[in-house]
Amino acid sequence: MTQNAACSCGADIVGIFPCAGASNVGQLSNAIAVELHKKGTGNMMCTVGIGGKRSGLLKSAEACESIIVIDGCPVNCAKATMEEAGIPIGKHILLTDMDIKKNKELDLDPEKVQEVLSKVEEML
Repeated sequence: MTQNAACSCGADIVGIFPCAGASNVGQLSNAIAVELHKKGTGNMMCTVGIGGKRSGLLKSAEACESIIVIDGCPVNCAKATMEEAGIPIGKHILLTDMDIKKNKELDLDPEKVQEVLSKVEEML
């Protein structure tokens, strides 16, 4: 059974956009977005579709009352993608701000995912 952990932003329609980059923190951003989606915090959406200017995905993002962007590192690709599309960001989370070092390891430790998920939920 999933536990609902609604976004404290008060919005009914919350879009969650991870960077999902080719690093540990990129994959961690994606895993966190999946977990938040499962818990009912918001709807995980396709960040790359926004960058690709896919009309249906842009309309879905524009229909959100609040947007959560999760970037793995300071390059802030997901944030830049949303800004380029003109989609306002309600909350931007940067995982390397949590003292997580970026590396090329793509296999995630489930315990680390849960640890970071708890920190992200506190920020929401």
